[in-house]
Order: sequence, then structure tokens, then C-alpha cells
Amino acid sequence: MTGPRFQWLASELRERIALGDYARTGALDSEAELVRRYGVSRVTVRRALEDLRDEGLITAKRGSGWYVVSGASFGQSLALGSFQHAQSAVTEAGVPLVRKVTGYEYTAAPTDVSRLLQIPPHSETLRVSTVRHAGKHPLDVVVEWVPLEFGAPVSRAQAQQPGVWETLRRNGHTIDLVRQSIAAGAASASTAPLLEVAPGTPVLVVRRLALRNESQPLALSEHRYLGHRFRLDVEFRGWPGTAATDPPGMTTIPDHD
Repeated sequence: MTGPRFQWLASELRERIALGDYARTGALDSEAELVRRYGVSRVTVRRALEDLRDEGLITAKRGSGWYVVSGASFGQSLALGSFQHAQSAVTEAGVPLVRKVTGYEYTAAPTDVSRLLQIPPHSETLRVSTVRHAGKHPLDVVVEWVPLEFGAPVSRAQAQQPGVWETLRRNGHTIDLVRQSIAAGAASASTAPLLEVAPGTPVLVVRRLALRNESQPLALSEHRYLGHRFRLDVEFRGWPGTAATDPPGMTTIPDHD
């Protein structure tokens, strides 16, 4: 454990909220139970809870205890062969999702972006930066790149509402395939203020590449979700019993005595 004990406890509870541990009733453990479970003082528990309340994650109900605020954390279901935007998870929770464009420009694509979009190095692209709020609090910051031939018709107003990908769809571009990569990261000095957190705060980095005709890149987006506000849920049906039945890309790890 590093730092004050209340910060450590707040981190533990923040993680449990993110994982959806309180999703059924929304009720946190009682303060007495938190004292017993984590071996800390009542003062430490109260200060940790007050920190989470100030972050908009929980609220106190007089005579009833502490509860997770509706929309404090969202889970997006993933499954092979299907794709959902985070907006669907937020909408299902009954929380408004508001997008604000913070940057809109035509600029040369960096080498890594050019490679992913399969365009010549430093080709001109549309680059859009946004921050999205779920309710009163930030959910993620997004950077999107679109090749000029597809991005030129997208206005700044359209990038904000209904959004870049939806505007591309309305312009007649069908997204046939989405490749998604997920990694752990930390809020940078430039990202942290937009997310209203300290630099170094854990974030979930999700990169999505949209393709038309299953081979031609249409758009690239990089999302940095607050780690304690967003998770990705995956469901597997039927665990393979032998290597011969493993899904593609998975290998059974043999047991060792």
C-alpha cells in the first residue's frame, strides 16, 4: 500500500464499482462492514467515501447508506461477430451522452496512422478530437482520423452531433468490419484536464479501425476511457476441452503437477 490509507481504500472501491460489483442493488457495503473487511478506521472509510462522492460515483441516502450513482460506471458487451458503441451502454443506463469537439483540423497523418489507414505517409486527413460526458462527468476523450476522400464532407458541427462515424454512415459509407484493440494506459498531462483527473490516472485505451468492404479503412478512432467508469464485458459459450476444439488464436495451456 502506498499513500494515505483513505486513497488506497477509495481506489479499491472505485475498482469494484467499475467491475459492476454493486450493479444489482447499487448499495455499497455498510461503513461498519468496510471497516471490518479492509481493516481500516471509521475515519478512513468516511474520507474514502467522501472522495468518491466528490467524484460523482456514489451518494449517501439518509438512514440507508451509500449507493452507486446511476451512470457512475458502464459496461459494454462484446461478442464475436458483433459491435456496439459505448453510447449504447450509456443510453441503456438512462444517462445522456454529450459530445464536445475540442479539435477539428485537416492535417498530415503520422506514420502509424497512415499505416493503419493504408494511405501514403503524411497524407492529409481529417483529425477530430472530442471529450464525451456521461451525465455530469467525463467518460472518455477521443481522437479520430479519416482519410481526406471520406472526411472532407464531414463538418465540425456534424463531428459533434451526430458524430464522425454516424455522419460517414449517413453519407452512404457502410462499416462492414471493426477491428478493436484494447490496452491499459494512464491519463497524460494533456488528457487529464479533459477527464478532470490527475495525470497518471488509469485509463482504458481502445483503438477502433472501421473498414468498408471488409478491407478498405474508413476511419480510425482512439478512445481513452476513465478506468473506473468503463469496462468491456465478454461472454464465452462453452469452454474447449482440448486443443483441437480451441477457437482460432487460442491455445490450451497444459496442466503441470
